[in-house]
Amino acid sequence: MAPAPALEPNVSLRSYNTFGLDVKARWFARFASVKELRELLNRPEVQAADKLVLGGGSNLLFTQDYEGVVLKNEIRGLEILSQNEDTALVRAGAGESWHGLVQYSLDQDLSGIENLSLIPGTVGAAPLQNIGAYGAELKDTFEQLEALEISTGQLRTFSATECGFGYRESVFKGPLKNQFIVTSVVLRLHRQARPNVSYGAIQTTLEDLGVAGEPTPRHISEAVMHIRRSKLPDPAQVGNAGSFFKNPEVSQPKYDTLKAQYPDLPGYPVPGGVKVPAAWLIEQCGWKGQRRGQHGVHDKQALVLVNHGGAQGQDIRDLAHDIIASVREKFGIELHPEVNIL
Repeated sequence: MAPAPALEPNVSLRSYNTFGLDVKARWFARFASVKELRELLNRPEVQAADKLVLGGGSNLLFTQDYEGVVLKNEIRGLEILSQNEDTALVRAGAGESWHGLVQYSLDQDLSGIENLSLIPGTVGAAPLQNIGAYGAELKDTFEQLEALEISTGQLRTFSATECGFGYRESVFKGPLKNQFIVTSVVLRLHRQARPNVSYGAIQTTLEDLGVAGEPTPRHISEAVMHIRRSKLPDPAQVGNAGSFFKNPEVSQPKYDTLKAQYPDLPGYPVPGGVKVPAAWLIEQCGWKGQRRGQHGVHDKQALVLVNHGGAQGQDIRDLAHDIIASVREKFGIELHPEVNIL
């Protein structure tokens, strides 16, 4: 009989969050199966405490020690469940790395998530905020997920509709927050390539990389990785959580008024209004490359807040608040963090 998963006290989370912040968890445990997760949730000290499920730690800003239980999701597994002429259903354990799933799909000659290459974090975290990049979102290929209800220990399957996906949103960040733990995700991927090169610099990057004609999914993945590496710092070298803020959406009249005042203001039509790049707004307020001691704003991408080493989470949170206030004052637009602040 396998031993029960260990519950460790006072564990440093420095290596478990991409900001590299040295905070402690009162309790820490890993689980690699639904059975181990249930065993942990049945322990009195776990039942009585607040719980934080940790994947890659790439979307978190710790501003203090965590006084509850941190549960590290390490459920693995990648497999094709079924396929037909057009599509294949691929299931991934929630503890798999997201980029690992992208690479697996390319190795299987499947298309649909190549534009989401090199996004940090795990598969289980992806549906919580409907990850997206370069003209694609998780919801575009999402079929269903399986999640364990914390209060009952029962598994439940959620369809795309039941997940309530929005822009960096899902029901798991709203009405069902902290009630379920994702254990696996199923995507419906295409067996025939469907190149999506219209967003950002993908097309010009493909040309720079010498790709002629219609690109393959792997070509697009390589272009996206090239772009991301050129703009975003590696968390292994500079602590960061990628894009810290969501791109705000404003009404068409509001955008038109701002456009008259700031002719260079970019905007992308969305249902109900216009999406404005938060990075442009932040850069116009003079924040790009700003440094405050051991933390600051990345010099190549204004959306990224960085820990140069030794910064405290409160410092980075205060910087974020100052950026929000300056954008509000200059443009009358409210920025919202994409990162979860604890």
